[in-house]
Amino acid sequence: MSRLGQGAAADGAVADRAVRPVADRAVRPVADCAVRPVAAGLPDLVRRVRAGELGPDPRTQKIAVAFTTSQAVRHEGRSGGYRNEVLSLRLGSAVGSCAVEPGALPAAAIDECVGADIATLLDHPLAPVRIAALDAYLMHALPHTPANGARPWELPAGDSLSKSRARARGVAGLLAVAPGRTVLVVGVVNSLLEALRARGLVCVPCDLKGGRTEWGEPVRTDALAELDGCDAVLASGMTLGNGTFEPLRAHCERHGKPLVMFAQTGSAVLPRLLGAGVSAVCAEPYPFFWLDGGPGVVHRYTGDDGYALLGRGGDR
Repeated sequence: MSRLGQGAAADGAVADRAVRPVADRAVRPVADCAVRPVAAGLPDLVRRVRAGELGPDPRTQKIAVAFTTSQAVRHEGRSGGYRNEVLSLRLGSAVGSCAVEPGALPAAAIDECVGADIATLLDHPLAPVRIAALDAYLMHALPHTPANGARPWELPAGDSLSKSRARARGVAGLLAVAPGRTVLVVGVVNSLLEALRARGLVCVPCDLKGGRTEWGEPVRTDALAELDGCDAVLASGMTLGNGTFEPLRAHCERHGKPLVMFAQTGSAVLPRLLGAGVSAVCAEPYPFFWLDGGPGVVHRYTGDDGYALLGRGGDR
């Protein structure tokens, strides 16, 4: 993501109101939708996929289509904007995605993905290719259905800002912390900051690009340096592609802090890590909400009862 002005966004902008409203409080896990951890962390998940433990042999699964989607946004009434670029790989009817810095993906990477099997792409030198391939495989093997733990959250038709705010409420409602607690927000989305503040939470915005939020607050650039001072973490799936996800996950698992992920990048990857440091996921597979003005849906996942910390936040 690169900035056009003040304000920040990551993995797409994210409510005024959703078709399926949720109270401005944490959503507790539901027993019949509970999802047990599939792997101990991202490396273990990749290992299991390589071994064919979660679906078909990845050596037999070939990518038919590879493409990128570029977006530039400046919402009416906002002082700044942002750009996104996403690499997507199609495996059968499934599409896996990983956000990249605009202009950073070599053109040759697209050609290298087409016709390649998943096992080969999991060894690709570029992390975004590896993540997009893993996401495509898991989307194919474990799609976003109730049987796999997903609960739909509908987005109303509307302009990009109203849909952004609708998604933000769906994301914020997954955070199991009480008003007054401090949340580290990794991958700044102004609509999401609005939704968190509406719940009375204190936000620490963090993004590798730095800058300032829509309200002029400085955006921190080192998420790991902010972890000890926060009670919970809300992070973009983009952390999968830039290598910062595992340290965040490990910290939250070690300290019992809620870690909620909002994901266009790795939307099928992160639900498989529920209970292994990840508390809840708002998953949004391609096509993303900002591509269409009609109604849409994201998929929310929560873990078992160990996820909810009774609104306390972690022990820091």
